[in-house]
Formats: sequence, C-alpha cells, structure tokens
Amino acid sequence: MYAAGGVLAVRTERGTSIVPANRVAWTPAGFTHDHRAHGHTDMRIVFLTPSLARLVPDRPAVFLASGLAREVLLALTGPRNYDDDATGYSRSARSRLLRVLVEELREAPEQPLHLPEPRDDRLRAIARILHETPADNATLTELGKAIGASTRTLSRLFRNELGMTFYEWRTQLRVHHALVLLAEGHDTTRTAYACGWANPSGFIEAFTHIIGTTPGRYRTGRQSTTPTSRPGKRPPSDIRQRRS
Repeated sequence: MYAAGGVLAVRTERGTSIVPANRVAWTPAGFTHDHRAHGHTDMRIVFLTPSLARLVPDRPAVFLASGLAREVLLALTGPRNYDDDATGYSRSARSRLLRVLVEELREAPEQPLHLPEPRDDRLRAIARILHETPADNATLTELGKAIGASTRTLSRLFRNELGMTFYEWRTQLRVHHALVLLAEGHDTTRTAYACGWANPSGFIEAFTHIIGTTPGRYRTGRQSTTPTSRPGKRPPSDIRQRRS
C-alpha cells in the first residue's frame, strides 16, 4: 500500500502504522487489517505473488520509497491498468516491474512508523488514555496510579512487550497523531500543542528525528509532490478491511 499523497493509517493486530506520503506499508498475507485515509490522499495498492512476498518481511512494516520504487508503483497502478484506451502491460512486463519493486523494498530503510499494540491489560489501559488524549503529560508513575500498577512493572512491560520505553512509545504515538493533524491542514504550532509538546521547537525536533524532515517541509513536500492522476484516491472517512 503506497501513499502517493496524504496520510494512511494501517491497523493490524500487531499495532498501527502511520504511512505519510512517499512511504510504502507492507502487510503480509494472513494479517487482517483495515486502513483509513486522512486528508487529501492518493492511495495505491499492489499485491505480491507468494514467491515475491517471501522476499520481504513476514510482519507489517513501513519503508521509504526510493525514486525508482515510486515510479514502479505509479506505473503498476496508473492508467495502463484501468484505461481501455491505454495499452496495458503484458503479464511478463508486470512480473518484471513487481520484481524491481521488491528489490527496491529490500534495500529501502525501514521507517520507525509502526506503533505496536499492547497485549497486557495494564498497558492497554494506558494506551487507551493516551490515544484519546495525546496531549496528556501525565508521567508513567501518575498513569500507573490511575490504573493500579507500579512504575517498575509498567517500565518492564513496555520494554519486554513493546520493545521500547514508555517515553519512546508515547513520542511515537504523538507523532502519529501529528501526521494526521498536518494532513488535515493544521499548522505546526497548533499541532505541537494538540499533541502534548510544550513548545513547537520540541515537536519539530521529535518529528524530524522520526520522519526525517521538519513538519513544515513535510507539509510543503506532501503538497508539491502529490501526482495529478488519482486512481486510488479515497475520501478521508473511507475505511476498508481485507484479509490478504
């Protein structure tokens, strides 16, 4: 699943991936998932054969699309695939393009955009609070008191179950919310405060560390690189679920 423009949220039982423009979300076969588009989104979907799917991770992941991967994805989902007046790709040509795409994904840097879903009831309670109010600045100790768990226990659960600290998990959750707000047209300052940062500079630093560019450049780049052809365009409220 490729976000040529806008932002996609892809959710599986493993967690949620936020997919900003020019990223590719990979969901292996067997993972029930749903996705939602935020903002003016151009969504492209490509399916891999089992032989090619074995060459990429067996878990949900998000990759940065190279220039070549982007052009292959646009070609595989462009007018030649649905316009009767355009000469379509032959089966062998599509097979070669898919092979190029897989090779590019194998070389692409994986993006830290997957937010793991807690399984422990105590962590799930904390996740529910912070998803509903990402600006909540309560400490782990304060959240622990609210749900009846010690700080030490919660810290251990975050490390063992989610593979990150509470601070890292909450920062990633906030960046997820920030991407949605930016896609919906909010500016950097409003987004920073809505997601719990005390000032825009702290938000810019955290956003840049995870996304690789500043919020302002991300918004400008997203608007300027969106293709004019939108065969995969979906309205913001569209949610579809499929089992690959």
